[in-house]
Parts: sequence; C-alpha cells; structure tokens
Amino acid sequence: NNTTDVLKESLTKFRDAGIIHGVLLFRSFLFCLLSVTTNYLYIASLRNLDCTVVTALFATNASFVYLLSWVILQEQFVGIRILAVILSTTGISLLAYMDGVAGSKTLGAVLIATAAAAGSSIYKVMFKKVMGEVSFGQVSLFFTIIGIINTVVLWPVVMLLYLTGAETLEFTNLPWLQLFGAAILSLVANLLANFSILFTYENFITFGLIVAVPISAAYDAHNGVIFTGMKLGGIIISCCGFILVLTPANWADIVRSIIIWGRRPSN
Repeated sequence: NNTTDVLKESLTKFRDAGIIHGVLLFRSFLFCLLSVTTNYLYIASLRNLDCTVVTALFATNASFVYLLSWVILQEQFVGIRILAVILSTTGISLLAYMDGVAGSKTLGAVLIATAAAAGSSIYKVMFKKVMGEVSFGQVSLFFTIIGIINTVVLWPVVMLLYLTGAETLEFTNLPWLQLFGAAILSLVANLLANFSILFTYENFITFGLIVAVPISAAYDAHNGVIFTGMKLGGIIISCCGFILVLTPANWADIVRSIIIWGRRPSN
C-alpha cells in the first residue's frame, strides 16, 4: 500500500545517504534525549519565572541557531546578526539580575531557560548537520521513531522518580484538563515547526516565537504581573535581538533599493 511504499522509499533515501538502520535508530535516540531535556528545562524554568520572561528567553534560541550554523554549517557571515546575538545576550543578563542576586531564585531559573533555548538550537542545527536535506516521508519516519523511543524507553524514568520519592504524583489531584490541552498544543507546535519548513520559509515559522511574547504578556498582566525596570528592558532587548537575527543576508541591498526607489523623480 501507499504507506509501505513511503516507508520503503524513506529508508532507501536514508541508506543512500549513508544512514543505515542502526545509525538512524541511534541518532533518533540521541535527538529524543535532547528533545526531552530541552522541554524539561523549559517547563522547570516556569516554576520561578513568568510566562513572558521564559518565552522571551526561549526566543533567543534564534541567535544561538545563527552562531551554531555559522560555525558548524559554514553558513554566510552577516554582521548585523552578530549585533542580534549581542542584544540577546544583553537581554538574558538583564533578566538574570532583575531581582538581584542574594536570596533570589531568578538567576538559576534564567540559566535553566537559557539552557533550554541552547538545547533547542543544538537540536535544529545538528538535525541539519547529521540528516541533511530530507523529504516529508523521511521527517515523518524520523519523528515516528523518536515518538516510539520516547514511549518505550523513557517512561521507566518517571516510575523511578516516583518510586524513589523524587517526584510526588497524586493522580486524583493532577490537572488533567490542562495537561491534555498542553499536550495537544505541544503536538501541534512540533508538527508545525518540523513539517512547515518543507512548505514555506523557516523565518515565517520562527517568527511565531516573537508573536508568543505579547500573548504571554497579556496573560501575565491579567494575572497581576507588572513589567518594569530590568524585566521590561530585558524582554524588549531580547525581542529586538530575535527580530534582527532574522534579517536577510542581503539586507543592505534591500535598504539601498528602497532608498533609490524613494528618490526617483515623480512623473
């Protein structure tokens, strides 16, 4: 049938690229661990930080992606994107010290959120490095394997944490509705992030991160969070860095064309 044909074709393409079954399984396992670690760090940072701050920090992964792509994938150097990296780093620093240092959990939480952003960028860049250009079927097969590994291999970790008392699970008190909603949204986000790139420009997908910042800010403001001082400055500077890192490599030519067009004499 059609599904079997797509599966065989995807495996053949992987094999032709030098990725045999064992290598594919091993790489899928590594990416699974990286994905789980990144998501855990992201959620753990929400324990001590507002949604808006965590979202702004996670958006800095675009700057990390550029740096890693420049070093590992040998992508084109763009000067203005280095400015974006500097702005992102400045935003992280402001948010890290917005509540001071003594007796504050903010610094550790910001480092955890930044580690999540770094993990996400490593995932994206290494996927391109080790997998190369892949088809829709190959992406589907790869993430199917990751999902199976996640289900089969990692669930004992949860039981181990529960049995050792490191985690307390009271199933009658778990917010099932919120967990179900978060799971659905996470699934949709991952599908859009990993499959949309096959149909549209990557910048369009990445830009969704910056859209999430004002939405999170509206939610936090509704819950009484006030954005002032270093918190507000850190969020704004991080967002500016995010926007700059998406600047096209030929931005100077685009600006020059706009200036020339604006100076044309009108008939």
